[in-house]
Amino acid sequence: MARRGAPARGKDKAAGKGKAAGAKAKGREERQAGGRGSGRAEREPVSQPVGGGLAELVPDRDRPHGWTLLIDGAPQSHVDLDDPTHLSFAYQRRLGHAIDLAAPPLQPLHVLHLGGGAFTLARYTAATRPRSTQQVVELDAPLVRFVRDRLPLDPQARVRVRAADARDGLGKFPDGWADLVIADVFGGARTPAHLTSAEFLTEVRRVLKPEGRYAANLADGPPLAHLRGQVATAAAVFPELALAADPVVWRGRRFGNAVLLASALPLPVAEFTRRVASDPHPGRVEHGRALTDFTGGAAVVTDAAAKPSPAPPPSVFE
Repeated sequence: MARRGAPARGKDKAAGKGKAAGAKAKGREERQAGGRGSGRAEREPVSQPVGGGLAELVPDRDRPHGWTLLIDGAPQSHVDLDDPTHLSFAYQRRLGHAIDLAAPPLQPLHVLHLGGGAFTLARYTAATRPRSTQQVVELDAPLVRFVRDRLPLDPQARVRVRAADARDGLGKFPDGWADLVIADVFGGARTPAHLTSAEFLTEVRRVLKPEGRYAANLADGPPLAHLRGQVATAAAVFPELALAADPVVWRGRRFGNAVLLASALPLPVAEFTRRVASDPHPGRVEHGRALTDFTGGAAVVTDAAAKPSPAPPPSVFE
């Protein structure tokens, strides 16, 4: 349903070309051990206890080098080592659209990922926008080691991981550093309370460049009280918003994900809407007055009143 921690900037030049060759050889060995082996046994699920529970990598039978990461049975993210531009989950595709629309094609970005999972979006950014500088803040260090061991990152990708709480890590970034901040943080399939408040979003805006954008994976179900509150809270910090979700989620018929985009400057709503509508699982985008009406007068969430996002019903993962 949702993912966790994340990536950032890559190797510095002091590593030298000799180490780069060694890293490539090590990457081949790691892939053979966990992700890219050709033998049948190497495509069996693998699991390991991590900070957030039991992490499991399940092979995608339709993609020879595709894997789904689960934490305590809840799907977190999907990775295709052969094609990092493939985004399997609907919410990941919508976050991918946010990356695509953040700047002209191939232009490098400064991206801060809050939450990492299997580094799906960091891999996507590195593949579609070479030379991007990416920082990932992920609290679960054992999860990072598990994913890196089994699904190694490209040694040439400029991705660095900081083992820290998402909000604490955010607070260490300088003003105006990021072109894009992506929040996809879940603990026990719920967004922690301290990542739902106006104070948190104020820190996000501080770290963004004036034209920068915030993209967040949110999850909620009927009656969508959490989602309405998150939109109202974002509107108190950012003047421009758009929200994408499946029609059944919008109608309050099913628990699911919604992707929020926010910025100080106008968003490419028309193109975002077109892309979301043309996805394999088409979604709907709301913005402007319609999105304001959707909040129904929900109160802005503050640190003092913040609560985690609601727990998904067990049927979501069946």
